Amino acid sequence: MFTEQDNELIQKEFESLRVASLKRCANQQEYEEVIKAFEFANEAHKGVRRRSGEPYIIHPIAVAKIVVQEIGLGYKSIVTALLHDIVEDTEYTVEDLQRLFGAKVASLVDGLTKIKSAMDNKHNSQKNDEKSMQAENFKRILLTLNDDVRVVLIKLADRLHNLRTIGAMPERKKDKILSESMYIFIPLAHKLGLYSMKSEMENIWLRYREPEIYNRLSQKVDNLTEERGDAIDQFISPIYQSLHDEGYKFTITKRTKTPYSIWKKMENKNIPFEQIYDLFAVRIIFEPKEGVSERKQCWDIYSIISEHYRSKMDRIRDWVSVPKSNGYEALHCTLMSQNGTWVEVQIRSERMNQIAEKGVAAHWSYKGVNKSETELDNWLAMVRGVLENPDVGALEFLDKFHEGLLASEIYVFTPKGDSKSLPKGATALDFAYYIHSKVGNRAIAAKVNHRLVPLSHELKNGDQIEIITAEAQKPQREWLEYAHTPKAKDIIYDALKADIEDAITKGQTILEEELAKLGVKVQHRVIKKLLLEYNLNNKDELYNKIATGVIKLDNLDKILRKNNESKFVKYWKLQFFSSTEDEDDENDAEEEVHVETRPAIDKKKDYLLKENYDNTLTYKVADCCNPIPGDAIVGFVDDHNNVIVHKKVCKKAISLATVQGEKIVNAKWTKHTFLSFLARISLRGIDRIGIVTEITKYITLELSVNIRKIHFETHDGIFEGYIDLYVHDAQDLEMIMKRILEVKGVESVVRSDVKNNEN
Repeated sequence: MFTEQDNELIQKEFESLRVASLKRCANQQEYEEVIKAFEFANEAHKGVRRRSGEPYIIHPIAVAKIVVQEIGLGYKSIVTALLHDIVEDTEYTVEDLQRLFGAKVASLVDGLTKIKSAMDNKHNSQKNDEKSMQAENFKRILLTLNDDVRVVLIKLADRLHNLRTIGAMPERKKDKILSESMYIFIPLAHKLGLYSMKSEMENIWLRYREPEIYNRLSQKVDNLTEERGDAIDQFISPIYQSLHDEGYKFTITKRTKTPYSIWKKMENKNIPFEQIYDLFAVRIIFEPKEGVSERKQCWDIYSIISEHYRSKMDRIRDWVSVPKSNGYEALHCTLMSQNGTWVEVQIRSERMNQIAEKGVAAHWSYKGVNKSETELDNWLAMVRGVLENPDVGALEFLDKFHEGLLASEIYVFTPKGDSKSLPKGATALDFAYYIHSKVGNRAIAAKVNHRLVPLSHELKNGDQIEIITAEAQKPQREWLEYAHTPKAKDIIYDALKADIEDAITKGQTILEEELAKLGVKVQHRVIKKLLLEYNLNNKDELYNKIATGVIKLDNLDKILRKNNESKFVKYWKLQFFSSTEDEDDENDAEEEVHVETRPAIDKKKDYLLKENYDNTLTYKVADCCNPIPGDAIVGFVDDHNNVIVHKKVCKKAISLATVQGEKIVNAKWTKHTFLSFLARISLRGIDRIGIVTEITKYITLELSVNIRKIHFETHDGIFEGYIDLYVHDAQDLEMIMKRILEVKGVESVVRSDVKNNEN
């Protein structure tokens, strides 16, 4: 039972929610519904505690506060947030909630309950379905996405509070939640325009994935802020005075780049912290003057402030003329400060700032509850189209959904000047299908900016496109190679389905005939061997490529006689990342590759990564990220009870943990004495005669480190390149990098990922 202190804490937390709710409730009846929901939830969760030890009701209250204070939703969403765990964790049903709080609240709670069930991977016991069950559940619950976006917004609030309190969770649970957050919820928050929520989740992710990096970057940012704080104030001073003189009512805030965004830029560009120059930004939020458009006032403010500082013209971002697809509006520019550093300035009206902070919910505040035909609605419609396609498997859907969340947008125009948003990389063919399926099916070419181009032409921001059609035209198989959007691919595939089915049948017949000549029957182990040889995903793809002549079977006998042991890595990739094969093939699974199956692993205990006396390992290192001892890692158990180890920040690991959370094992490094591990360092500096020789001699002779590969290029007096070398652990690598940085002319040394296809 709860103590007096517990009850005081509950009342204190609810009081702050109650005050915040007063501002969002339109009348006394709505306010009383919030009170009623709290009292009901408090009684339902009575005596229950979270892992952290605090009363469970604190969590629904915290989620409700995020919903009202940080997203800006109304009373039904507040009530839903307070009740969101009732059906999952108590004996009350959706019908009970409908009777007490109405159909809409019950529907929202039901949607949240389904999401929680899918994310927790409940009711998942079939061993052959484990890979895709979680993704299948996720696909099913997202069918409600278009019905009411509030379900997703409240779920984001729930996820944010779970991340804020993740420290109390066991390691395996942390890995699962952090991976799901990075793969789905962080890009979803971005898509919905919830930037502050997105940034906080990213920083929590980095803090637990790479704690040393997070703490180091945070300290560096704090130190720089202390050093340069006065310089930013000096930069702001003349801007403030000029805007005041022009009669604007405004506020100016300054912000620093987050540790996550700094780390991401360092990773993407292979540069050290010292080469991140956009650490500081200034934001101008103005109250619009009456009778003048907000867009014009943004540009007016830009012209005022650019009189004081030189503007970097190629860094102007005009999102007031054409907002981002998530509704974000602002004018960004970059100005040279008095001390010679570039400072980004963001110009927003108060309305624009609300939308930037609270995303899609702010649109409702300004436009009313009826959704307008925004680009967000188009994206949601695209998601529903993919969801309802019976040919899209669960894992394939999750990848498409993820790609859709991360896609950058471009804006193009019809011949009449209407603006259309497409994902970056879209082609003229994608545009044709965006207009209408009939236009796409009959397209033969396009005119982009009045110039004739093929349908494969990649579109750019600002292009004007006219599609040329012909009645006799029909979709071609090669269109699948350059169609970029899921909508275009699905329509083309549907049109070609009959042709593809004929090709699959033809390819199967050809293969059976060729195998018969060798006295071999078509069976699972034979198909697997061919899939591995040609790096294909499934047998239909194999048959199709045989029928079309892409795959020749001249060396079939040689392929079948190959030793599969050398193909283990390819085999593991195929098994681990692909969805399960047809049930007809299950009985042959043991014959595919002769790999020793280890004893079952207890996933609830730490799995210690050791080396054997015969210079082998008790685990396998994932070749997508090549972790070394000392790296933050996560392990996954494959079908043969081998533990495959990834870096926690590895994109493949994040994807795996999202759809195969039940396979996570809490892997822990132990001391490695004999074996070394492959790592890569990228270098950049001022070129001089003999510098590369000096660096390599220094590594091999003085540091006694073996080099596997070296690659350098020089241009305009600058050298850059990378070295692949063998080290015992991350601490050794850090020491090597510090020592190389002492070589004259070397400007930066950073660790980077080994590209296995280069080796």
